[in-house]
Amino acid sequence: MKTIFKKSNERGTSDLGWLKSAHSFSFSNYFDPENMSFGSLRVLNDDEVAPQMGFGKHPHENMEIISIPLKGSLKHKDTMGNEGIIKDGDIQVMSAGTGIQHSEANASKTEEVHFLQIWIIPNKKNVEPTYAQKSIDSDKLLNRFKKLVSPYSDKEGLSIYQNAWLHLGYFNQKMTQEYLLNQKSNGVFVFVLEGQAKVGSFHLEKRDALGVWDCESIKIDCDENSKILLIEVPVS
Repeated sequence: MKTIFKKSNERGTSDLGWLKSAHSFSFSNYFDPENMSFGSLRVLNDDEVAPQMGFGKHPHENMEIISIPLKGSLKHKDTMGNEGIIKDGDIQVMSAGTGIQHSEANASKTEEVHFLQIWIIPNKKNVEPTYAQKSIDSDKLLNRFKKLVSPYSDKEGLSIYQNAWLHLGYFNQKMTQEYLLNQKSNGVFVFVLEGQAKVGSFHLEKRDALGVWDCESIKIDCDENSKILLIEVPVS
């Protein structure tokens, strides 16, 4: 088993006033040639946007873009005609493919919105762009990892063009969870949203991350009151 440990305070940061971000990988003005990605996981941004502010209309192509609000709500609009609100408890997926333009803005006039922005490099290029959003059943997250995203469209989650899986779990008691990788050539990026967790000899606190690969499974000792995101992606 191989690992790479990333403390939360080692992430790149940016502060534009209306936007405060922490970057797990090189992004925007933060550039580290030794920290470009974890396999196909190209971007994991931890963003806070001020009330009534946001990202104006801008383009993407050939990228799988996932947004997970942690607090507050985002207003989405794109060139495919999709328009709506995603909030804490929802997940949004865009396959940019041949090209899409969209805007994302804080839907509130008074409260900040806090969300994760995840980019995964696709295994198919120049596909027809798609958009989907889904509400997450919080009861199914309790003391287990629930699938949010996979290569397949089903009742459990949304699909993307990559052999990648996202799972999320909320834990209110101490317990050990084993995660079996879906593909041996993949790795898992463990990201602690809240609380603490332990993987092998690594102790992870809030916003710490651990990349793990060259293994068939990992065991995660979850602390009480912890929220943990697993991102499984190809690493070779």
